[in-house]
Amino acid sequence: MPGPFYRYGDEDSPTVNGWWNGVLIQGFNNLLWLLSLAMLVFAGFAFIDSAIRRGDAYRAADKQSKPFWLIILGLATLVNVLFGVMAFLPILGLIATIVYMVDVRPALKRVSGGKGPRRGGSSSDGPYGPWNGGR
Repeated sequence: MPGPFYRYGDEDSPTVNGWWNGVLIQGFNNLLWLLSLAMLVFAGFAFIDSAIRRGDAYRAADKQSKPFWLIILGLATLVNVLFGVMAFLPILGLIATIVYMVDVRPALKRVSGGKGPRRGGSSSDGPYGPWNGGR
């Protein structure tokens, strides 16, 4: 049985829904939009990262081939563009992106020599050799 302020046929009545429902729904939609944007950026970064890696590094790291990861991560990016975050396919794309970022990417960096902040030189080394401060 409906509540005492319910008017049949008037679902948008302020006495039924109240202004706070609109605020809560808008806040939830904003949260989902930000989550969807974050997933899109994450998948896009992984796709670009997989595109710039060398193809032989995938074989050397004993991972799937470069075209495989380009297709998977490209589909993940496309699915994030086409569907909302509450759909099933973006969640699968997120799982594939996480697998690439935590398993494949570190293995590729290890095989390729990795470009970390320090590559074995002194802390005062510049791009053309040591910097001695003008001494």
